[in-house]
Amino acid sequence: MDIKLRFLGAAENVTGSRHLLEFNNSMIMIDCGLYQERDLRYRNWEDFGVEPSQVDAILLTHAHLDHCGLIPKLVKEGFKGRIYATEATAEIAKIVLLDAGKLQEEDAEFKRKRHKKEGRQGPRKVEPLYTMAQAQECFHLFSPVKFKEPVKLGDGIEASFHTAGHILGAAVIKIDVCKNNDCRTILFTGDFGRVDKPILKDPATFDHADYLLVESTYGDRTHSTPEDTKEQLAKAVNDAHKAGGNIIVPSFSIGRSQEVLYYMNELLIEDRIPHTMTFLDSPMAVKVTEVFQRHPELYDKDMAQMVMQNDSPFSFRGLKLVQSVAESKAINHIQGTIMIIAGSGMCTGGRIKHHLVNNITRPQSTILFVGYQAQGTLGRIILEKTPEVRILGQKYPLKSNVVQVHGFSAHADREEILTWLKNIKTPPRKVFLVHGEKDSAHAFKDYLIENTGWNVIVPKYQDTVKID
Repeated sequence: MDIKLRFLGAAENVTGSRHLLEFNNSMIMIDCGLYQERDLRYRNWEDFGVEPSQVDAILLTHAHLDHCGLIPKLVKEGFKGRIYATEATAEIAKIVLLDAGKLQEEDAEFKRKRHKKEGRQGPRKVEPLYTMAQAQECFHLFSPVKFKEPVKLGDGIEASFHTAGHILGAAVIKIDVCKNNDCRTILFTGDFGRVDKPILKDPATFDHADYLLVESTYGDRTHSTPEDTKEQLAKAVNDAHKAGGNIIVPSFSIGRSQEVLYYMNELLIEDRIPHTMTFLDSPMAVKVTEVFQRHPELYDKDMAQMVMQNDSPFSFRGLKLVQSVAESKAINHIQGTIMIIAGSGMCTGGRIKHHLVNNITRPQSTILFVGYQAQGTLGRIILEKTPEVRILGQKYPLKSNVVQVHGFSAHADREEILTWLKNIKTPPRKVFLVHGEKDSAHAFKDYLIENTGWNVIVPKYQDTVKID
């Protein structure tokens, strides 16, 4: 068949997802994500490993920044093809990319001012990776598709998108490659969701695949149950009230923030926590929440019923959706315990950094992590309880309480992925494990081999493999 797969990102690491499928003179890129680990951010500035103008199309599994965040750079450097994504993913990706462009500009300006103040002269002029305007220039290339709707990509290549259960609009992408009636099926899980999670429908299952690219974020562990998750959240909120401090929640604007609101709404309805003013302090999260409200067809039965009964988690009493910078700053003057949910989820940028500065030295306050923290990110540094933490160019002693609730993860754990894989009737030719730190990916490889006997591979960055 002469099919090539190139692993241009998320190989033995978690962010920067980017894979290239080559067949019959066609080049299809699956995801085009930003690197967020501090030690790997330099890769965002490097060449793509392929001439952007030669890429025929991008297939986007979902709209998280580590899967879509380098699209404006690819377009800036010559990509002119179509970007295929589900309708909700296309809507959210545009919000995410505009926000990313804005943050790139603000971070560059902040760094320039700091360097000038410190009398530092870097080796090169500080410029944003891309601007808001450059992010907007890729919008006309988006081609929204419906779930399960086949998309012809080139001679002998067809793709379809299937529910992944990760965030709103997220998809497992199925690509069928055929030549002379000889076909191969390749599945790209992207970030793969969990069964029985709030708000969204469960992941679709498949009974056949010749090759799979499977995420391995939690390949070395299992999650707590949804009830455990809610109990842990209730404890964190109640403890913070007793201590008289705030609850600072670094949270991804897409999916995670909405899920935290879902559980807070339930806990308040069940009277398991005191009345708590909750601020969703993220213009992007507010806009994404509006996208959630526009796509009730993607809700599971419980969420649909909750909305019908006017108990929507996006409008409960005490919830404040914060847009402006002035409103965000005003939060700091409120007395009593409040919850502040702000991006980014790994504390790599955005308003969360300012809320951390205001609370990280307070023993009464709690920093509550509800998502995965990649190695080298500010979130991981805080989670590991490093005594002194650098934020916005200044060092602060870490005195606040640090709590992590694992069950919020929108990523399936190793047992959940194994259960999903067992729907495949005959062993695939190869399974490639991506989107996981090195230890996690290799632990998952051993786990899958032990439980399935399949041919499982952990590719390295920039590996190219031929598949037949």
